[in-house]
Amino acid sequence: MGSPVITPEDVLETLMNDGTIDALRLKIINQLKANEELKSNTIKMVEQSKVLNTSGAEKQTKRELFDALRQELETPVLEKASRSVWELILDQNGLGKEINNTVERVFCQLSGREPPLFPTLTSEVQTDKDKEVTPSTSSKKRSFNDMSKEEGDGVANESANASVVPDNTTTATSPNSRK
Repeated sequence: MGSPVITPEDVLETLMNDGTIDALRLKIINQLKANEELKSNTIKMVEQSKVLNTSGAEKQTKRELFDALRQELETPVLEKASRSVWELILDQNGLGKEINNTVERVFCQLSGREPPLFPTLTSEVQTDKDKEVTPSTSSKKRSFNDMSKEEGDGVANESANASVVPDNTTTATSPNSRK
């Protein structure tokens, strides 16, 4: 019998319990605070605000102005901040790489495997044997859309091919074979 299956929830629970999620959240917040482009965009949005640039704005209370600004700018400001957070998370040279390595390390600890699970070819020195690999057998990164498309095509091809069985052949069925 094999080792127990480690689920994403198991990894997430470990990261939450050991404080890693909080530490990553703090790093993201600090990087957002240091993001000058995000700051300048937000300042520009406030300066160009309809709320502040309408007549009578100076007669409103701070609370009224704040509420009106929030209603006007909350969504666009949060959208820009969200985009910036995703850029940080997906950055494979900075925080994104750290997140990937941390998740892989925790998964390996839980499953009893040795890291790295997926060694990168670009960072490793190739041996003579590796150099003999032909281009057709080397690994290539595919986008999610490509993989989804191929999977859909593969299912269509399998079902088309499954119905074509030569007349002079018999097929044995087992509990694991398709019917």
